[in-house]
Amino acid sequence: MKQLVIAERVCLTGHIISMVFGLVGILLVVPHPEIILNLADIGQTAMQWSMAGGGVVYMILGAAAVSLYAYRILGLRLWLSFMLPSVFISLSSELLGTSTGFPFGHYSYLSGLGYKIAGLVPFTIPLSWFYVGCVSYLLARAGLEVDKKPSLLRHVGAIGLGALLLTSWDFVLDPAMSQTSLPFWYWQQPGAFFGMPYQNFAGWIGTGSVFMTVAALLWRNTPIKLERSQLNLPLIVYLSNFAFATVMSLAAGFPIPVLLGMFLGVTPAVVLWWKAQTTSTPAVEAATKEVQVAPVKVALK
Repeated sequence: MKQLVIAERVCLTGHIISMVFGLVGILLVVPHPEIILNLADIGQTAMQWSMAGGGVVYMILGAAAVSLYAYRILGLRLWLSFMLPSVFISLSSELLGTSTGFPFGHYSYLSGLGYKIAGLVPFTIPLSWFYVGCVSYLLARAGLEVDKKPSLLRHVGAIGLGALLLTSWDFVLDPAMSQTSLPFWYWQQPGAFFGMPYQNFAGWIGTGSVFMTVAALLWRNTPIKLERSQLNLPLIVYLSNFAFATVMSLAAGFPIPVLLGMFLGVTPAVVLWWKAQTTSTPAVEAATKEVQVAPVKVALK
């Protein structure tokens, strides 16, 4: 278990560092390529690596960190029963979207995010749906105490709130990533919301809700009672990815999506993390209560 924790932290650290390098490359090096010439050899190598594959690496490391966390905290079955539906359902939505315009609108991916499945969707995109979707759903499920006080309303609320957290990240990320000096995708029919069609948000909420519902159904017989300390990684992953999107959007001159994302994404995520229980789990309590004292017999002469 200790080795898993170490690997998880290494992947999380690499994920965050990769995002920082990506920001430096996109915001500084691309507009001012002469910067590379003034760097030491190791700096030039790092920036060249960042520009060539930084986007791919940061998403792979993000998916790896969340996978290791989910395996360690939830177990193999629950991890796979979220990851597989999220990857395959999001990939199906993305392939449908890039082919027909439904459910997100008409858009196409450019280079920079790795090998494209069917020549349409980079393989890293479903991974990003998985790891941001997973941390969003876990924060919502724990914050609403779905497993402590189970009810249909709480289950539906966790799915809806998890999908909203996921979509709020895209509020901030999409305008910048599609309109920077080095875009990663473009809208064939730009919409009213800073170049994005409103249909895109409906597609995000719908896709997220579908795979979170599938996961909730697969998890229905297994209570998942996470303490606040166990939700630190989900919160860090969510906030760090939001911070990446925020810097990109502010640099591109889009403050309104950032404010909207702060209101609908960051604030609820922090509140949900804070509301998660901090007491010992029932299993620990039960183990404590089961301590018995053996009877002592005293013989009198």
